[in-house]
Amino acid sequence: MASRKDSVSVAGAGMTSTGGTLDSPVKQVQIDGLVVLKIIKHYQEEGQGSEVVQGVLLGLVVDDRLEITNCFPFPQHTEDDADFDEVQYQMEMMRSLRHVNIDHLHVGWYQSTFYGSFVSRALLDSQFSYQHAIEESVVLIYDPIKTAQGSLSLKAYRLTPKLMEICKEKDFTPEGLKKANIGFEHMFEEVPIVIKNSHLINVLMWELEDKSTVADKHELLSLSSSNHLEKSLQLLMDRVDDMSQEIVKYNTYSRNLSKQQQQKHQYLQRRQQENVQRQSRGEPPLPEEDITKMFKPPQAPPRMDTLLIAGQINNYCQNVKEFTSQNLGKLFMAEALQGQN
Repeated sequence: MASRKDSVSVAGAGMTSTGGTLDSPVKQVQIDGLVVLKIIKHYQEEGQGSEVVQGVLLGLVVDDRLEITNCFPFPQHTEDDADFDEVQYQMEMMRSLRHVNIDHLHVGWYQSTFYGSFVSRALLDSQFSYQHAIEESVVLIYDPIKTAQGSLSLKAYRLTPKLMEICKEKDFTPEGLKKANIGFEHMFEEVPIVIKNSHLINVLMWELEDKSTVADKHELLSLSSSNHLEKSLQLLMDRVDDMSQEIVKYNTYSRNLSKQQQQKHQYLQRRQQENVQRQSRGEPPLPEEDITKMFKPPQAPPRMDTLLIAGQINNYCQNVKEFTSQNLGKLFMAEALQGQN
């Protein structure tokens, strides 16, 4: 899968004629039902297991509301497809949509996820490139695993202003992140989503709901636990192992830095004592030396990966909490019904 950075030049050129105010922050994302169906259909056709599918979101900005009215997928291609030009493909798609009078302005991108595993450096870099070129752009995260269990899982995220400043400065050192006072909870902000359908679509949905069988409705009350919890816990343990490795790296850096500071302090004390002895003998003091060249500080490990891992761990914990709370609710309800019988 190619990087979404290639889309930024196309996206920046497509946001010059929106009717909204570019200075206003996005407080709500309104998505047409057709866009949701296209995203689901894209994953069902091309997504396999943990395979990630991605695409472009099109629409316009109205005041503080981002309206997503259309989308199109990024085609799957391998490294052997050297002749494929992703930017040219997007330009042709947008040109074709403009010819049929369909919204063709870039407003972000979407991506599928596997058990909520979307907090990564690739997503951070791609969303930063989009948001830097288009202030109102969002990324939609679609979770097919949760959706298959009966409830649509579609969330919109943006990078926080603090994280945008850090990415602009590219200062991911421990000192830089400490100065910015940013943690994993301040990296992404979720934007509320509203799905909009036409009146005819709403009437069709009511008819389909009336035709649905009673057994399908009762499946939501099933007490059997799927492998969703087991898989989430496995992924959580893997990320905890990654976090422990990052902690070991930082502890090694801290020990090396402390050891070097002690050596530097001892060296300065020895030079000071030697200069005192030379002065008592009437000899000139030793020439001054550049301490920074003699004691080069160890390179600090980048801490952005640690923040991303912490954010992903928090996401897994939220998924486990949501899943277990639903099952506990079903168990209490079943216990109450058995008590009445």
